[in-house]
Amino acid sequence: MRCQPEIETGSYDGAAVLNPTHLLNDFGALGVLLILFAETGILLGIVLPGDSLLFTAGLLSATTRKGDVHLNLPVVLVAAVIGAVVGAQCGYLLGRKLGPRLFRRPDSRLFKQEYVERTRVYLEKYGPAKAVVLARFVPVVRTLMNPLAGVTELDARVFTISNVAGGVLWSVGVTVAGFFLGKTIPNVDHYLLPIIALIILVSLIPIFLEIRRSRGEKARSAL
Repeated sequence: MRCQPEIETGSYDGAAVLNPTHLLNDFGALGVLLILFAETGILLGIVLPGDSLLFTAGLLSATTRKGDVHLNLPVVLVAAVIGAVVGAQCGYLLGRKLGPRLFRRPDSRLFKQEYVERTRVYLEKYGPAKAVVLARFVPVVRTLMNPLAGVTELDARVFTISNVAGGVLWSVGVTVAGFFLGKTIPNVDHYLLPIIALIILVSLIPIFLEIRRSRGEKARSAL
């Protein structure tokens, strides 16, 4: 069923593609699957709204209109897990096959050899399994980790197990959190925009902390 029928559809622009309510209104659970697959499996999906999409899908699975649920929670959860796990696995395989050539390009802004080295440090610091799982909860990192794990030739079995564990924890956890919030707050669909904005801000905190830490290390090394 469609969520928020009052939203006008039919034309897509850059903002609409990044708008969780617009995506869910038009594509429902299929939109969740496709967006998560693109965000975790294709580097061009680095700007897609994974966290806010999952949380909004959870909210709209809890809210009702005339007795009907906007989205079906079990269907959304299955779609989310498939998109997150299969997408990341494809990203890993792309990294294994195409990564070395892409990251040897000195003029590339996205495919930098520096990212490969940082990923190696990250994997060594936390251990491969923990690093892959934790990366799920950080925007941008969850997109880059999968192909970079392939480029660094992380053991396929270790990556697959960690990918499944992290994909399930992230996709189910964020969606269910949205669902329970929707069940707790009356008419929560009236507050979707501020809630989505808050989720985006919270999800960006680890990135800001990592940038700050990286700048601090560079400043100390320059002394």
